[in-house]
Amino acid sequence: QAQLVESGGGSVQPGGSLRLSCAASGYTLSNYYTTWFRQSPGKEREHVSTIYPGGDITAYAGSVKGRFTISRENAKNTVYLQMNSLKPEDTAMYYCAAGHSFSVSLTDFVYWGQGTQVTVSS
Repeated sequence: QAQLVESGGGSVQPGGSLRLSCAASGYTLSNYYTTWFRQSPGKEREHVSTIYPGGDITAYAGSVKGRFTISRENAKNTVYLQMNSLKPEDTAMYYCAAGHSFSVSLTDFVYWGQGTQVTVSS
């Protein structure tokens, strides 16, 4: 059964770090554009970062650029999101999704994970 599973969320203080994982099973994640989204209560789901199938091209939302890094580990069929210098406004449910092209439209993705909660608070 093809699925995506996120992990690594938790509670941290401002300035702290977390690494989120997005592990695929049932298919080869490196063949897909993999994207992290996040959603806070009362807000729309927003694009955070994308990594292309080859792993050599990445994209970031302006709000996270310079603080977050997306990467692949093909041997583990996993994409990571390293989050540094976390801010309270980064608090959200983080989702990963896999699709056949670069997109920020939620309907363009084939697979979605269930989400992992990140809370940044002092």
